[in-house]
Amino acid sequence: MTEPIIRVDALLPPEIAARAEEAGVKKARLDSLSMFALAVLAGAFIALGAVFATVVSSGGGLPYGVSRLLAGLVFCLGLILVVLGGAELFTGNNLIIMAWASRKISTGALLRNWVIVYAGNLVGSVATAGLMFLTREYTFGGGAVGLTALNIANAKVNLEFVQATALGIMCNALVCLAVWLTLGARTTTDKILAIIFPITAFVAAGFEHSVANMYFIPLGWFIKIFDPAFAAGAGLDLTNLTPAGFLENLFPVTLGNIIGGVVMVAGVYWFIYLRHDRQASTSE
Repeated sequence: MTEPIIRVDALLPPEIAARAEEAGVKKARLDSLSMFALAVLAGAFIALGAVFATVVSSGGGLPYGVSRLLAGLVFCLGLILVVLGGAELFTGNNLIIMAWASRKISTGALLRNWVIVYAGNLVGSVATAGLMFLTREYTFGGGAVGLTALNIANAKVNLEFVQATALGIMCNALVCLAVWLTLGARTTTDKILAIIFPITAFVAAGFEHSVANMYFIPLGWFIKIFDPAFAAGAGLDLTNLTPAGFLENLFPVTLGNIIGGVVMVAGVYWFIYLRHDRQASTSE
């Protein structure tokens, strides 16, 4: 009797593609309430990574690159919680397009997932921003944390449309690559290591993540509106830090995230590894 072969190495790319397709089908078939609840969790998880990154970026006299590197490393907490804790993140769910391209799910099912998950991510991120404002954690470090939070939010709402879109494209290409790599991992350690470098790279490079911005910008706005004395002391022109400015950032960044995830990662890997399966099923 032949002993079964036990593999301990990571899955190969064609196997990852098949797993991504299968995962997309499962995600699309979740009931709406569970999907929304898991999306709220993901928004909160990404916000926790943003909290960590804001604190690490505050104060000190580190060179710009070193500061961004450290911020990126700790921001990884967000996606680690999403992947290992189990949650639904809009940017990562752009990979569902692979199941759609193989006609395993309908266009309606794809859009239903994206809309519900996006809404849930927004609720989770903004709620976490509100809770963090109530903690007054932004006053820690002699106000250094709050100054960093205001600078981050203000920089984001002052991005031009094309720049925000391009930064969003690059961001989600890396986020979806991180998720792609975790699909080939077999252990918790594998998944964490797969996440660290792509996510650290996108944060260090200053790319734009729509769900992270659902935390960063509202937090800055809460400080501006509900603690005007602190905001005034920051010495920043916060004219564009408004709900309208938030939406003007969120639209191009979300558009860029979709392009980066769907076209640059999911679409390319589907074309390489799964299009022949689709063609074979069509010809039968």
